[in-house]
Amino acid sequence: MVAYPGEPLQTLPMTRQALIIDCDPGVDDAVALMLAFGSGELDLLAITAVGGNVPVTKTARNARMLRQIAGREDVPVFMGADRPLRREPAGAGEFHGAEGLGDLTPREPDAPCAEEHAADAIIDRVMNRPGKSVAIAVLGPLTNVALALRKAPELAQRLGPVAVMGGARSEGGNITASAEFNIWADPEAAAEVLATGCDVVLFGLDATHQVRATEARIAALEAIGTPMADTAASMMRFSERVERRLVGWPSLPEWGPPVHDLCPVAWLLRPDLFALKPCRIEVETQSELTRGHTAVEFRQGVAGALPHRWAVSADADGVFDLIAEACAPRG
Repeated sequence: MVAYPGEPLQTLPMTRQALIIDCDPGVDDAVALMLAFGSGELDLLAITAVGGNVPVTKTARNARMLRQIAGREDVPVFMGADRPLRREPAGAGEFHGAEGLGDLTPREPDAPCAEEHAADAIIDRVMNRPGKSVAIAVLGPLTNVALALRKAPELAQRLGPVAVMGGARSEGGNITASAEFNIWADPEAAAEVLATGCDVVLFGLDATHQVRATEARIAALEAIGTPMADTAASMMRFSERVERRLVGWPSLPEWGPPVHDLCPVAWLLRPDLFALKPCRIEVETQSELTRGHTAVEFRQGVAGALPHRWAVSADADGVFDLIAEACAPRG
């Protein structure tokens, strides 16, 4: 509030965070998109799709399906890279379903993709806004972001925070013993982005494994009863069933599948829900045994400058409060 002598009290306008979401939906991407679509605190400029969990033709369709469920056709969806920079495409359909959205029946959405390539859409939206004002939440392989930075290197100094779901340290990997899927799928892209000087914040498995869809949290979403809440809960139910079968998690009340991709979007809304540590992160690109391993160094005396940030903890209750609020009935 601002007041001057003899003048009425004035309310300052709320500044919304301008955001691009680069993703490969994906069941946990779907939950993160519902959070972004339902939040009034985000100025959602674009959704850019990349090949990852399933091929890019499916991830772009899935993003448009989710957009339609949320009633957010105002947000353009752009199709991007169909393959990693140097690798063969690799999917994770066993964890997300053959079509990428668990039990949701695929269909062609009413509105098509926008014509521009995702990398160009990123460049245009960042370069046409004030420097450091546009954040990117990267929920899949970093291919689109790497392509944008190759085409426009000056983008690195214009971007706001690049909040990435990716990497693993103390938790170990989820695709190999030491690698998380998004980084493993295109390690060269991850290495390039980390080397550009962008303000990169990584939400690896060390933090995302703390954000679990327990029975109580899923049931609370189901009780809301909106299409957005039902969709988010359905994704978590699918993950619960699949991860119990494939990973063998225990049957405990506090157990639930991790909802990885919620974390970058939740952090942009409520940074107080996460603890971050300055670090230097490098990605293994040479060894097939440790492909995609993220070497996270916190010791400045060893690493020199610490240009990146690594999430070490998350307030799961706070994160799930955000998704419940975003999916609640409107006005």
